[in-house]
Amino acid sequence: MAEAVQTCVHCGFCLAACPTYQEFGQEMDSPRGRILLMKQVLEGTLAPAAAQPHVDRCLGCLACEPACPSGVQYRDLISPFRAMAERRGVTRSPGDRLRRWVAGATIPFPGRFRLALTGAKLGRALGPLVPAVLRPMLELAPEHVPHAVALPPVTPAKGRRRARVALLAGCAQQVLDPDINVATIEVLARNGVEVVVPEQQGCCGGLAWHTGDLPAAQGFARRNLDAFPANLDAILTNAAGCGSALHEYDLILAGTADESRAAAFRKRTKDVSAFLAGLGLSEIPSGNGGARRIAYHDACHLANAQGVREQPRTLLKMIPGVTLCELADPHLCCGSAGTYNLDQPETAASLGAQKARAVVSTGADVVASGNIGCLTQLRAHLQKIGSPVRVRHTMQVMRDAYRQGERP
Repeated sequence: MAEAVQTCVHCGFCLAACPTYQEFGQEMDSPRGRILLMKQVLEGTLAPAAAQPHVDRCLGCLACEPACPSGVQYRDLISPFRAMAERRGVTRSPGDRLRRWVAGATIPFPGRFRLALTGAKLGRALGPLVPAVLRPMLELAPEHVPHAVALPPVTPAKGRRRARVALLAGCAQQVLDPDINVATIEVLARNGVEVVVPEQQGCCGGLAWHTGDLPAAQGFARRNLDAFPANLDAILTNAAGCGSALHEYDLILAGTADESRAAAFRKRTKDVSAFLAGLGLSEIPSGNGGARRIAYHDACHLANAQGVREQPRTLLKMIPGVTLCELADPHLCCGSAGTYNLDQPETAASLGAQKARAVVSTGADVVASGNIGCLTQLRAHLQKIGSPVRVRHTMQVMRDAYRQGERP
């Protein structure tokens, strides 16, 4: 953490890339400003409580990293600093503690999360009787929760097997849109990839890590290190936030006996779009799934954290009869950012509305992305403005195109 602090030369190139600097216009709500605050806290010249509001406002989108000419690894700062602050007992209101506890006790566990979303209907009926700090959760809870889907432990490749992979099923995604995993497995199998879904896997730990709960993050990381077998060509993720968390396992487990194991695990992990683009499609879609103009939204933890930008576009461009549309200001976060839209609902709503307008301005009939948080945020804000644009994961778009091409 200290090395990353020292790398910053305070040039200010990060300011234009930072969504919260655009929102608040304050130096302390920019990466450069937050680095200065963190430095002062580490040196003991500033109380953690003075830095906390500005650090809490950070989305963790990492748009500052590709904008930085000095190569500051901001990811090595923000989550470790939050973990340090939590260990030191940073002061939070009872309402904040309640909201964080509810999120941490439900979202990483699909069974509990499904039950909580079902109970949200009652919460909405109670209206003002629900504590104000929990109302953002109710507003974001979908009216309809899809039925649970049991994923097969092994799905064989169709035709000649070209690769064998394991899929991280995720936690929130299994509840909010389980079809994403179904589509992912189908697209992989069509292209000669055998897919294993390890039974003992769990949450990636990203939610805990990004909110400073290091012990919980380490527990989730160790569980997944044990769950995924060694005889694989890759460990695949189809949620950008999860993939980013898996790539930080060596940081989460730094200084422990599992650090080297985590580093090896990281090297085996890839986003599904990057893996498929690298492998090459053995079956090109012959339909387009009803999509004519597709807007692609870069999930922050796919583009900035993992450097995956062109690969999803490459796959979508292979769909016949489709025009791929680029969004204005693609580097700006949609405002989802894990639990950010629960912790900072006003800022998240502003960013979500901006992103929805950017989607509509493309004239697209479908917007695709590679992260369940982004998809949920886009869907909510497009619905608010009455837009008919369909929101789909990149793998769902690909699967739909394959299936349409098979219809008589």
